[in-house]
Amino acid sequence: MNKFGKAIVKLRVPILIISILLLIPAAIGFLKTRVNYDVLSYLPKDIETMKGQDILADDFGTGAFSLCLVDGMDDKDVVKLKKQMEQVDNVDSVIWYDSIMDISIPDEILPKDIREAYRNDDCTMMAIIFKTTMSSDETMEAITQIRKLASKQCFISGMSAVVTDTKDLCDKEVPIYVTIAVILSLIVLSLTMDSFLVPIFFLLSIGMAIVYNLGTNVFKGEISYITQALTAVLQLGVTMDYSIFLWHSYQEEKKVNGKENKEAMADAIASTFSSVIGSSITTVAGFVALCFMTFTLGLDLGIVMAKGVVIGVICCVTVLPSMILIFDKPIEKTCHRSLLPKFDKLSKFIVNKYWIFHILFLILLVPALYGYTHTDVYYNLDSSLPEDLPSIQANQKLEEEFNMNSTHMILLDSNLDEKSINKVISEIKTVKGVKTVLGLESVVGPMIPQSMIPQDLKSKLDNGEWKLMLVMSEYKVASDEVNTQCDEINTILHKYDSKGMLIGEAPCTKDLIEITDKDFNTVSTVSIGVILLIILFVFKSVSLPIILVCVIEFAIFINMGIPAFTNTTLPFIASIVIGTIQLGSTVDYAILMTTRYKRERSNGLAKKEAVTVALQTSMISIIVSALSFFAATFGVGCYSEIDMISSLCTLMARGAIISMFVVIFLLPAALMLFDKLIIHTTIGFKGITGKQKVAYAGAGNVDPASEQKTADDDDFLNEDRPFAKKKSGNFDNYDFDDSYSDDDKYIDVNNDSNGPADRQ
Repeated sequence: MNKFGKAIVKLRVPILIISILLLIPAAIGFLKTRVNYDVLSYLPKDIETMKGQDILADDFGTGAFSLCLVDGMDDKDVVKLKKQMEQVDNVDSVIWYDSIMDISIPDEILPKDIREAYRNDDCTMMAIIFKTTMSSDETMEAITQIRKLASKQCFISGMSAVVTDTKDLCDKEVPIYVTIAVILSLIVLSLTMDSFLVPIFFLLSIGMAIVYNLGTNVFKGEISYITQALTAVLQLGVTMDYSIFLWHSYQEEKKVNGKENKEAMADAIASTFSSVIGSSITTVAGFVALCFMTFTLGLDLGIVMAKGVVIGVICCVTVLPSMILIFDKPIEKTCHRSLLPKFDKLSKFIVNKYWIFHILFLILLVPALYGYTHTDVYYNLDSSLPEDLPSIQANQKLEEEFNMNSTHMILLDSNLDEKSINKVISEIKTVKGVKTVLGLESVVGPMIPQSMIPQDLKSKLDNGEWKLMLVMSEYKVASDEVNTQCDEINTILHKYDSKGMLIGEAPCTKDLIEITDKDFNTVSTVSIGVILLIILFVFKSVSLPIILVCVIEFAIFINMGIPAFTNTTLPFIASIVIGTIQLGSTVDYAILMTTRYKRERSNGLAKKEAVTVALQTSMISIIVSALSFFAATFGVGCYSEIDMISSLCTLMARGAIISMFVVIFLLPAALMLFDKLIIHTTIGFKGITGKQKVAYAGAGNVDPASEQKTADDDDFLNEDRPFAKKKSGNFDNYDFDDSYSDDDKYIDVNNDSNGPADRQ
């Protein structure tokens, strides 16, 4: 790795030039990557509802329809509007009263339920059938064009309209997300780092990594809008640590070890790469766990973010060092003292009073578990959007005027006899919450012969292989009532036609609920299992992986339990992915502290001093890391009007802070409590006992070997007999408290009076 570091330093200018040039193809790839705004399209392709969607697209030449409500418009104007809509690209047809018969014929001859289905006083409803699928670019463009034709009297409802509004809102918000994240990150880094300029280079380097990541998504073809919206802020939050590690290592090599810039950076790259690899593996593992979801939105987010972390590591050890060396002089001029205070007294208090935090853990565990298991989630995608969007207003209008909240589609075998079809229709009409059933057989009343139905309308509802019918429901999508209704309709369908299918937003959402319930358990199990194995390998310990994962899982319980006490309902995707993201991203805090604890304990320190040193040396790094993650996500959570994105960012921001507090206060207590267990279940602690004896410096010229205390003594680290404190650099560089003279002896951990070299 030293050779690698030297090569980066030597080629710093070409590396920076090449990295800038690579932004061009990355930007082209980003622009050519399609964004999918339909969450339901990520359902497994082999379930019945998705197979039915394919039949609609392949056999009927459509996959989408919307209901258009026209308020206070006379029939002649409705006919004109209908003809204009039919001229819009990718609109297959518009079905209204005049699709069945001339408007001059009184509509009283139609069956009552058909009349009520398309007219309510002065409000008229039309069905718009598109040539393309529900979330295709062509369908969304058609929705946009129809809205331009229609006046304020028209309301276009349906999932295609919702997807269109989601696209417009997301396209408007994403640039603002990035701006907010950058500004807040700059503020946090300027306050917590020792330079005002270096945070800008951090963000430039990470920004380039984000562009590379988004650009390489072109090979996937498309990504979900949730992935696109979260990638920038999430990648910024989880990879900022790597830049901080490099900078601190670089500064240490220069100031402590006295190396010149190029040599210091080469060594810093080598040491950073080794530490960052270990840190990034757990984060990547958390995102890879999402790929095990049956609901493939997890696969989409997992691949993009795992790739983003890897690219972030590469940029950290190549692009960022090049920037720092090239602009080293301006950076040096903007250096300042870090504004974060020392936390030595707090560290001692936490370790000395560790039993307090065990009690707090036991007190908080019960409400945390209760909240975690009682947090409500919603699956209705409309609920994640602002109420002032046109599609949401149209859905509300549909409910008010026609008492309709969802529309199902039924596919029946065209060879099914008429008697069976009529039984299907009549029995479905009796299902609770079904307003009406629309199909050829239901349109044709006793006064209307089949010959009067236009041929083009017949072809839309019967293609010779399948018959298509619409079921108007009073129940909202994702409600318990509509799910029960779907079950009953499916039972009726399969009684008369084993091939019959019920499709549409409500049946798809019902499948979504069932699938994601299983995915939650799968993702949690995989992420915990993989990270346990990684920590097991890193520490060569049986007990430490369990302790560290339990500490972070406790933080996750608190984070996910808070909504239950604030009466907040979360979007379903948040409940699935947030635990995995928080575990993978913040377990590094625990690993950092535990690594130092293990090192100090292996070097002969008693448990109390080892834990204290570990806490003192890691606390600032943990705080800076958590605040950086918080800054990248908090502003987006507050700003976004898309609850799917807002909730995820809020949970991630809050989770970073909760994990920070739990690691700082609870992990030291856990290390103190389980010290003996850790020693006996970890390779590398051979010969160390729970009561490791360590000599300390006494007042005057006291022989260190004559006075010893064990780790279990209460005054082991008290102010009356303080230990020599590490000043900086190597372990043999110590500084005593002011109460001692230069003649005082160093700690003699080996009890042989050989001086400071023993400590190293």
